[in-house]
Amino acid sequence: MKEQIKETIQRLKKGQVILYPTETVWGIGCDATNFDAIGKIYAIKQREETKSMICLVSDIKMLQFYVENVPEAAYNILKFANKPTTIIYDQPKNVAENVVAEDNTLGIRIIKQGFAHQLIKAYGKPIVSTSANISGQPTPKSFNEISQDILTAVDYVVNLPKQKSSGQPSAIIKLSNDGMVKVIRS
Repeated sequence: MKEQIKETIQRLKKGQVILYPTETVWGIGCDATNFDAIGKIYAIKQREETKSMICLVSDIKMLQFYVENVPEAAYNILKFANKPTTIIYDQPKNVAENVVAEDNTLGIRIIKQGFAHQLIKAYGKPIVSTSANISGQPTPKSFNEISQDILTAVDYVVNLPKQKSSGQPSAIIKLSNDGMVKVIRS
């Protein structure tokens, strides 16, 4: 796995789009600070740029560097969540502007284990994560379900096809700085 992490980091530094396993599903990703790479993901997914994507970080410290003000409620949600949970935060910072939603929010998930965690920790920056499918098509539950269109469109496929993911997308909760909490997907 160390060789895959090293190779993937080199690809991310070059602005390439990767296909990689997360703890939930296989994802298409890139450096979340690279505007052009994010644009490539929108093109691959045939997705409107007004529909935001999420980013993955490796820990609370990294989260705090990319969000202006992490609400106190987020710490409790993250502490007690029993499944991968993405939180949509107000006022993201230090990321490319085309990964931020029109309402100046960004969904971020702290990933705690597996290849993606090790990759992000070693890379030191957040990585975009969006399901490995064309927009509107079903989310693949395993590597074998990823379409040939996606496999050929990305710049690099992490060579861990047997890597297990849960096959289930994360829960999504929107937290506003004014105290509003909204469950988007449980």
